[in-house]
Amino acid sequence: MPQVRAERFIRLDPETAFALSQTTGAFRLKWDPFISAQAFMDGAKAAGKGVRTRTVSRMGLKMVSEYVSYTPPRNVGMTMVSGPWFFDNFGGGWRFTPDDGGTRAVWKYTFSCRPAFLKPVAERIGSWLLGREIERRIEAFARACEDPALVAELKAQASGG
Repeated sequence: MPQVRAERFIRLDPETAFALSQTTGAFRLKWDPFISAQAFMDGAKAAGKGVRTRTVSRMGLKMVSEYVSYTPPRNVGMTMVSGPWFFDNFGGGWRFTPDDGGTRAVWKYTFSCRPAFLKPVAERIGSWLLGREIERRIEAFARACEDPALVAELKAQASGG
């Protein structure tokens, strides 16, 4: 299965970087250029293993994902429950490791395409497109981590402020 990955050095501690990466709803829209909407499903109020989210991209693509791992502040993994017809499967994950007073953030997508007869071409195109998209998204994430007002807002929300 193809995999694309992007990484950045973040000048925040892993706990804060992790928390920012896992924002949803209106807060996520402040930094993530890919989505137009994202929310927890089934009455969930917070992320965790087994929790599902519904994401709508700015291009109108819809995906329901489920957290398959959730280990703050180190890593998170999600897999597609339902989504665009051309994905046979899709998963994504973040990993955060302390690095030189900050955090090394790595974001990965793993996927396969269908139908089978288009798979070789679709996966090459998908690797290129998703590679560009994940780079755009992690760059936006890195910029958000450097925005003092956004980080302060995140911390205020976390403390109930």
